[in-house]
Formats: sequence, C-alpha cells, structure tokens
Amino acid sequence: MNMTKFQKILSFVLCIVLIAAVALFTFGCNEQSNDNGGSEQNTTAGTDSGTEATPKKTFTFIVVDAEGNETTFTVSSDKKTVGDALLAEGLIEGENETYGLYVKKVNGITADYDVDGTYWAFYINGEYAMTGVDSTDIEEGATYSFKVEK
Repeated sequence: MNMTKFQKILSFVLCIVLIAAVALFTFGCNEQSNDNGGSEQNTTAGTDSGTEATPKKTFTFIVVDAEGNETTFTVSSDKKTVGDALLAEGLIEGENETYGLYVKKVNGITADYDVDGTYWAFYINGEYAMTGVDSTDIEEGATYSFKVEK
C-alpha cells in the first residue's frame, strides 16, 4: 500500500515537471517566432505590427537581354530576399516550381526554355548564383543580374 501511494506521488511530481518543461519550451518558441514574424510583417506595405521597421537595403540590378544590351537599376527595399524585392518592383515575373521561382520575364523581356531554349540566368556580384533569386537574401551594396542564356 505504501508503494502504491509513493508511486502516485512520484507520478504526480513527474507530471508537474513535464508540464513546466513543456510550458517553458512553448514560451521560448513563441518568443522566437514572434521576433521573426514581426520582421516579415514589416516587409509588407501597410502592415504595422508595432515593432521596429526592417531597414531598407540598396543593391544594383542589371538586366542583360539576348543581344547583350544592359539595363541597370538601383533598388532599395525592405524585403528579405532579392526575389521578393524584384517582384515588388515589377521587374521580374515567373512561376513557382519545385525548386523555387522559375523566372520567365525580366524587365518585360520573356525568356522561356520550353519555347525557344533560352532562360534567365541569375548572377550575384558577377558570378553564376548557386541559389535561386527567391532564396537569396539581399546584401547591401551587392550587384544582382539576370542574363538571357541558351
């Protein structure tokens, strides 16, 4: 009988400890997601979450068409990724695919591999990018470009 009573007390204490651990873990996760969520909300026009605004970053964007003609833009944005900033400015259009945004139109110029064997290649500081435009975080002062390639 004493053993059963001891087991009940022990079970009760363990339950309280587990509840406290889960509550602390949940509280910690909510604090972290609120910090990230606030930053993302501030990138959307018209959203006021009451937290400090995401600072604007400025970068150079170069478009090189099939004939080699270059058009240069200076973009300032509070968006997190280059893709989000260029979409917001109306400089790129595309389709969401398995591996991210497949850019088919840049500055009004279409390049579609399925149609004519050309595509828009994404470059970061003059080097072929190893990440997609929609997963590349904006780096202040960087140069991003799209070039038509076959």
